[in-house]
Parts: sequence; C-alpha cells; structure tokens
Amino acid sequence: MPIYMDRHDVAEEVTAKIVAEIHLEDLRIQHKYCCKGLTYWYDDQRKTAFCLVEAPNKEAITEMHSEAHGEVPNTIIEVDASIVESFLGRIEDPSKSQKKELNIINNPAFRILTIIKFVVHGIAISPSNRLFEKIKVIIADYGGRLINNDDKYLLISNTSTTKAINASLAIKKAFAVSKEDTKQLNIGVSAGVPVTKEHGFFEETIKTAMRLSNISRGQIVITSEVKELYESENQNLQLSDKEIKTLPFQEEQFLNSVMNYLDSEWQNPDLGVEKFCSHLSLSTSQLYRKTKSILHTSTNNLIQEHRLENSIKLLYKKEKSISEIAYETGFNSAAYFTKCFHKMYGISSHEKNDSTHLRNFSLHYFSSFISICHRLCK
Repeated sequence: MPIYMDRHDVAEEVTAKIVAEIHLEDLRIQHKYCCKGLTYWYDDQRKTAFCLVEAPNKEAITEMHSEAHGEVPNTIIEVDASIVESFLGRIEDPSKSQKKELNIINNPAFRILTIIKFVVHGIAISPSNRLFEKIKVIIADYGGRLINNDDKYLLISNTSTTKAINASLAIKKAFAVSKEDTKQLNIGVSAGVPVTKEHGFFEETIKTAMRLSNISRGQIVITSEVKELYESENQNLQLSDKEIKTLPFQEEQFLNSVMNYLDSEWQNPDLGVEKFCSHLSLSTSQLYRKTKSILHTSTNNLIQEHRLENSIKLLYKKEKSISEIAYETGFNSAAYFTKCFHKMYGISSHEKNDSTHLRNFSLHYFSSFISICHRLCK
C-alpha cells in the first residue's frame, strides 16, 4: 500500500502527551480503514505534528482521524519511505518509546536543508572524488545527512542550524584549498517542514535552498529564518557578513515569486518582461531594479538562462533533435537557440561567427560538450 505523511497544525494548549494520546486513538481503530500508523513527529515549539501512515488512499486517513478524535489533517501527501528516512532519520517510533503503551514523542520534523553546487560555465557538475570524500567527512562530523549526491548538486539535512552553518563554512574552506579553481562553489541554506502547500516532501524548503544557491555567486546564502535560528542557538552571536549573506525575508519572497512564475511559464515563447510586470504588479523599472539586485541579472536574461538550463536536461536524454528541444524550451527557432547556447556555455568566437557551423551544430556536439564539463577536474 502507499505511504502518506499528513500535517496537523495544533492549538497552543496541545502538548506532546495529548498528541501521543490522539495517536493512540488512531492505532485503536486503524484496522477499520485498512490503515497502519508507522510513527509521528511532534514539534511543541511550532505546534505541528506529522503522521506517517500506510493507507489505501488519503480519504482513509482523513476518515480514520475523524472517527478517532476529530483532528483531521490540514494536508496529506504521498511519500517514499526511504526518502522520509533519509531526511528525518527514522520511519518508526524511536526505540526508547516503542515498548511503552503511551508513546510520547517530542521530536520535530523541522530541518535545515543545504544545497551545494559546483558550477563550470553555468553547468552544475560533480566535485572531484577527493573533494567529495572530504565533504562526506565534514557532513558526518557536523551531524548532517547526505540526501542527494548526483552530478547536479548535494543536498544535506541537519537538525541543528549551528551545525548546518558550520558544515557549510568547513566545506567552503575545504574547497578553497582543493585547487579546483575552474569551478565555482555555490551554497544555499533554508529551513522548513516536510509537508506544506507544495505537493512534494520538503519541496518548498528544497526549492528555496536551490534558488539561494543559484544566486550565491560563490557565497553561502541563507534565509532570514536560518539567521534568526542560528543567533537563538548561539546567544545572539552574529554571523560574518564576509562569508555568509542573509537574504531578507521580503527579498526571499520576491525571489520565490519570480521563480515560481518562471517555473510555470518558461516554455511559453511569449513570456517576457511585460508578463512578469503584470503578474508581480510591478513597473518595468521596479522589476529591473529588484531582479538585478537580487538575482544579479535582467529579467530577459533570467528567462533565457532558465530555458537553456532546462534544455540541458533534454540534451542528456538524447531523445530529441535540436529543433525539437529549441521549440520545447520556448525558443522561436533552432538557430537562435543554438546561438544562445554557444554564448552562455563558452564556445569559441570562431564557432560563434561561423553561421554554417551554427546551422549544422549537432546533438552529438552538445552532448559531448556536457560530458567534457562533467569530467573537468576529476
């Protein structure tokens, strides 16, 4: 059967003991709805509870909660048990409480997520094996969990903000002495819970951390929430502005508004400044200033870069022609797409000016170019 995680936003007067009692009521009647409660997480500070349940569907979970105690979930999403365990460290009750009838768990699901990217000519690639081994040791030393380590980025989960920040600083130091100066190290750090209005597990937090890494330009960029959490854990100790940039909350909101709209509209060939202005209720000059200040680029360049980055995903698959990829990614012609790709990813000036070469530029060349980037500094 599928496994789901639900979210309950509870009242201020609710305690860990009350949540344990509510959970016990679920377990007593769960068989009636073909459900199996695996475990839960409760955060007394943020007043949220997350239940992990094996069930035939979402409706069965809602009906079970409704009959047991009336506290129906705010949100339910389907999850992969192995992914839940990789982020949160468990998919069953903590061993100390498993033998007790009333299983009181005050164990938050709140996590600090760090995205680390190594970039060459705008393409995210893997670090060298030697550097990667050092990074894994650093992650373990600071109590982190390595969630993702593919060619595009590393994703790390921490329960402690201080350890997450210190791990990022240690990784930055290790990178500085690694002599991998052909690459740029980008780090974004965000914080959040596994279930929000987004459909995916930790989707909102991952998106924010990824977007922070995209604008980091070699810095560690964190949200204002992460900064506040760090200071609260360290008696208001201030972070170094030289090594860490904090994105103010309003700028974080703008960044996510821009990128959410871009994620939904980037394939539209008519997408441009006017549509962004209309969507965000900003004038052309306001949009330009904010985009340039926060994302370090113009709106038109942002659209083009986003399309080209997505074109690489299609090129990896080697399933479509250049023309098909060009139109699918919002370009009006294969020739213009090829020209933009040349410009962004550092093809020689001779090739840029050779119109015959541009017309005949093949999928094989693109794929070879990407493969070379991934082998750099190995």
